[in-house]
Amino acid sequence: MRRFAVVALVAFAMACSSAEAAVLMVPPGNRNVVQPPIPGASKERTREFKTTFDLKYDKIIDLFKTDRKLIEKIKKTAAVYDIAPIHMIGALVGEHTYNVGVYDTLQAYYIKAAAYAGEAFRFAYNGEKVDHFVARPQFAKCAAFTDSDRLWTCREDVWNEDFRGKTVDGESFPNNRFSAVFFQPFYAGQTFGLGQINPLTALMVTDMVHERSGYPKLDENHAADVYNAIMDPDMSLAYMAAIIRKSIDDYKTIAHMDISDNPGITATLYNLGETTARAKALAAKNSGGGPVVWPQENYYGWLVNDRLAQLQSLL
Repeated sequence: MRRFAVVALVAFAMACSSAEAAVLMVPPGNRNVVQPPIPGASKERTREFKTTFDLKYDKIIDLFKTDRKLIEKIKKTAAVYDIAPIHMIGALVGEHTYNVGVYDTLQAYYIKAAAYAGEAFRFAYNGEKVDHFVARPQFAKCAAFTDSDRLWTCREDVWNEDFRGKTVDGESFPNNRFSAVFFQPFYAGQTFGLGQINPLTALMVTDMVHERSGYPKLDENHAADVYNAIMDPDMSLAYMAAIIRKSIDDYKTIAHMDISDNPGITATLYNLGETTARAKALAAKNSGGGPVVWPQENYYGWLVNDRLAQLQSLL
């Protein structure tokens, strides 16, 4: 009887563990019937350039239609990172519809990247370089991580917990994202390149890109190399794919949800960033039982799901 009881308890424990680890497939399509509000900054930027969201959307679609080389690059890169290429198409459409205007040709992105090559940049805030900043004692716990993803995610968490919007040792820090304070390219609110990638996000996934695509690892002390990676179209596509791969992995391992069949959700996360924290927040919402709380698309991801048939046809 004792042996039977032990076996039963082990089986029960395994079943509970399996249930806890069960991964739910996020349904395709939008959870919101109408498009969530578009931020005022995006509207203002579009007005400043005397264009509209519809015109910018049509322009990126035209680029995909006329530049089959770009589509082939996307397909090949997506395969390396084991993601469906529609996720990359969706993120590019969202970026170039709401955040920037697309250049007419892929070659224009190469020319733009070359124009910035060799420039002297550094990551700093108020005269303090980021490598000195993360050497402060508050970041000591992050030293346990050697992979770029967990290292920079830890540093971002410390920023949010100990510095953001606070006064530390007599110095006040902005109530803004770590990436906006220390890593904005050139001036606030700007990202560059085909993938419109944030430098901090690039640093997070550099190990994955090095492993899968063979590009050199990036570090915070060589800002020019980071800018080159996010502006060069070929490297930018690799970093895009890695960012999307990370978001899918974060939601699967942390929130126990598979978002790989919903390009609107991956596009939303590409837009918002901080996928580890968002996956933890979603997991917390679903920890108490009751109806499942699904991840929701924002205005950017909503467009991707709404136009999914057209975007799929580009492939």
